[in-house]
Amino acid sequence: MTEEQLSSYHPTLPPTTEEDRFSWLRLLRSRKVGPATFRRLLREHGSAQNALAALPEMACAAGIEGYETCPPGVIEAELKAAKAAKAQLLCLGSADFPNALNDLNDAPPMLWAIGDVSILHRPAVAMVGARNCSSLGARMARGLATDLGKQGHVIVSGLARGIDTAAHMAALDTGTVAVMAGGVDVIYPAENTDLAHKIAESGLRVSEQPMGVTPQARHFPRRNRIISGLAQAVVVVEAAAKSGSLITARDALDQGREVLSVPGHPFDARAAGCNLLIRDGATLVRSAEDVIEALPQRDLITATRPQRTPTITKPTPPAALHKAILTRLGPSPIAEDQLIRDIAASAGEIGPALVDLELEGRIQRQPGGLLSLST
Repeated sequence: MTEEQLSSYHPTLPPTTEEDRFSWLRLLRSRKVGPATFRRLLREHGSAQNALAALPEMACAAGIEGYETCPPGVIEAELKAAKAAKAQLLCLGSADFPNALNDLNDAPPMLWAIGDVSILHRPAVAMVGARNCSSLGARMARGLATDLGKQGHVIVSGLARGIDTAAHMAALDTGTVAVMAGGVDVIYPAENTDLAHKIAESGLRVSEQPMGVTPQARHFPRRNRIISGLAQAVVVVEAAAKSGSLITARDALDQGREVLSVPGHPFDARAAGCNLLIRDGATLVRSAEDVIEALPQRDLITATRPQRTPTITKPTPPAALHKAILTRLGPSPIAEDQLIRDIAASAGEIGPALVDLELEGRIQRQPGGLLSLST
């Protein structure tokens, strides 16, 4: 191996002063500087300050006219916003930066974090899946997250609706990390605002994006590599054949993480991606024990935090209730009482809504009082 190749394996030394941190942010926020370029520039120039000074000339040599580095005022505004949001900056190679990300070739050089950063040094399992999940899928995600949390595992997910939401909520008392696609201070979707605040109180929210950035479609695939990178394994619970969750699974494989999948009904499109993963060699998951057996063995600390008091929900409008019922039902029948628990509505609300949907031919009752979508 050549000296140049060996140098690419040298660890990035973290900034030690506020001036260094400021320069790191300026370099990372400069145009055409991504994680890999950032690390290369530090290796070649020794410091972020030197790299910033060299960038305009390098850009000119590459045919880019009028190149300017990120203005200091932009970084000053970002730091001000971070202070207001009580966000902490974690830098690659520092003691508080997650060890799991240190060795990734495309590791984010810096992460903004809100919450308890010590949680990043506990063993973690990522859980991802469909936004438009079924009742069974949400139930499975909650059960896995609860049981894995009791075994000392932090649950990592992306704060999206559906499976992500179910996993985060079930792990609030034992530890959960939400990896944001936009700025760590920008809650998306808005419906998870309350959940995001609870995560910051007992767990952690992180993002590599600048403060205040609204998430765009291009941000989510990049976000997914952090979800998988933080964990020892990724569990996919309901995913369509072209789901973004499969991107996370591919990232996990590239990073040397375990990939596990919950099987689903062959007629349910929301399970097609999960079934494909199992066909291609992913570990089939029936319970938390299957996940734990697939993980590297290590000592775990059992969580002992007290359970939270259940929240009281407001009556759901009929149209929204119909949509919630149809979203959670699939080809596989489930019990009516389980549906009521999943939707968190009263039996008095659910009963009339089920009658309406049954009369419309959109759902059907199975033997034993079970419910499913009409086929």
